[in-house]
Amino acid sequence: MATRNRTEVTDFVLLGLSNWPEVQPVIFGIVLVMYLVAIIGNTLLVVVAFSDPKLQTPMYFLLGQLSCIDIFLTTITIPQMLVHTLSVTKTISFNHCMLQLFFFMAVGSMEGHLLAAMAYDRYVAICDPLRYSAIISRRFCLHITLTSWVVVSLNSLLYSVLVTRLTFCGNQVTHFFCDITPLLKLSCTRPVVNEMLIFTEGVAVVVSPFFFILGSYARIGVAIVRMHSVAALRKALATCGSHILVVLLLYGSVIRMYLRSSSSYDLDQDRQVAIFYTVVTPMLNPLIYSLRNQEVKEALQRLSRKFCISGDFQSGS
Repeated sequence: MATRNRTEVTDFVLLGLSNWPEVQPVIFGIVLVMYLVAIIGNTLLVVVAFSDPKLQTPMYFLLGQLSCIDIFLTTITIPQMLVHTLSVTKTISFNHCMLQLFFFMAVGSMEGHLLAAMAYDRYVAICDPLRYSAIISRRFCLHITLTSWVVVSLNSLLYSVLVTRLTFCGNQVTHFFCDITPLLKLSCTRPVVNEMLIFTEGVAVVVSPFFFILGSYARIGVAIVRMHSVAALRKALATCGSHILVVLLLYGSVIRMYLRSSSSYDLDQDRQVAIFYTVVTPMLNPLIYSLRNQEVKEALQRLSRKFCISGDFQSGS
């Protein structure tokens, strides 16, 4: 590593999802469709969560926030990837790359914090329903959201600053956006400080919400077992099933991607996994919540009827 030639990097070349030119149009078409589905689906969830009178509860406030995060996450990475897929020039300036790294890490980490807040909401609703309205409120959820944004922003800023201090031996990034893993791989020396940060502070900020979620569902499971009720089990599964599935989709790929030493990175495989949590998961989240949640389905039906009535009225006038 120490023998590699050092260069002054002013921009990076993003190699994209595949090195084979003949598959680029296919990749473009597939990713474009998934991106549009993700944007439309999450936008609909945001609209119904914040406008439907029957969904003005803390749980749906958090769900609306989660959909906003999914919109941000895909928009930070996918439009640029689509442009580069069909473009000869695949460069991104150094400053733009660091900015993308900061926003991606902040928004990605924020999704885990929101899922933890949603798990706590379900825990209180199932294990302490009589005190739910006293504990969980819209103001409480707003405070959690703002505090989480501060934490993940400071965390991402720290990572981004440390990456800017690295000396790079080359500028070809084996990825379709500026992620921390391929950037560390370009370092002329092993980035020991960055790796230590990932396994210490990174675990605290990124993975601690996952353990909080596990703890919440463990408590929910114990409470259901003590009830000795099949009906309670079915209600809990109906209430928490969508959330559990989304958690597994997110953290399955995140843990696979980041909690490793740089020597074990497989960049070709990692960029394929990255497409999963940057566009596939945001595309599936609104489908999961709308198909498994009766209240969301009814809200979407009311929204569609409202647009149909509005369209008929305009046609008649």
